[in-house]
Amino acid sequence: MCPELFQFFGVPIRSYGIMLALSFILGLVYVHRVGTRDNRRVQDYIFLAYLLIIAGVIGARLFYIGLHLDEFSGNWSAAVNPFDSDAFGIAGLNLYGGVILAIITAWVYLRLTGMPVLDTMDHFAPTLGLGLLLTRIGCFLNGCCFGTPTDMPWGITFPPDSMPYFVYHSQPLHPAQLYSSFYGLLLFVFLHVLLKRRRFEGQVLAVLLMCEAVFRFAIEYVRFYEGAMQFSMGSITVTWNQVFSVLLFALGATIYIRLRPTHNSPASPAVT
Repeated sequence: MCPELFQFFGVPIRSYGIMLALSFILGLVYVHRVGTRDNRRVQDYIFLAYLLIIAGVIGARLFYIGLHLDEFSGNWSAAVNPFDSDAFGIAGLNLYGGVILAIITAWVYLRLTGMPVLDTMDHFAPTLGLGLLLTRIGCFLNGCCFGTPTDMPWGITFPPDSMPYFVYHSQPLHPAQLYSSFYGLLLFVFLHVLLKRRRFEGQVLAVLLMCEAVFRFAIEYVRFYEGAMQFSMGSITVTWNQVFSVLLFALGATIYIRLRPTHNSPASPAVT
């Protein structure tokens, strides 16, 4: 665990922020490369990528705030002020909030510009895997998004000044962040290969939504959540992320079923 990497003119630079920035940079590089390879409108891809970065951060922050209103009661400036704490940055993001607002932003932008919606989203889909690969390593270094106790030999412990230690003390925990990071790597490779072999436009997007929904629903069982993120349905306790996972899977399955061809023809190239 290493939440602070170094200080820049007295300002602490956090590991999560560095990994988040690196994920943005590699995402931009990726969409530029695949856009160029497939003869797409690369400059439009790059502009859209910047929009999605902004929308993703805003959406992730808004969802976190909405699910943790008590945390900001009496100090609402902390929700948006990166200088509110002793370290530069804003702590607290919700992945699904970022994904949802990014998808909405992409759809609006693509409709307004006349760019092919499904084809473009297919080309951007693998970048979510890249983002998970890197940002979950940032979570591990930061000590957030930690797992629940485990007897597995790969269980890990956190130092006394960390949030995992505050909750579980010295108990070995599932390295939930590293599970998610490894999943992100597999997801990126799988979607990148699928993009080359897709049978129809929208296939990569649909598969992304379904894969992410299944994994996120499952990882919740070995990840710690505070009470604000959980609620009961009779005798069953679920998280809000699991609810969003079900909705995402339904959306992905609907896209796949409605758009899949009835024969084995490749996806037609988009107009550029």
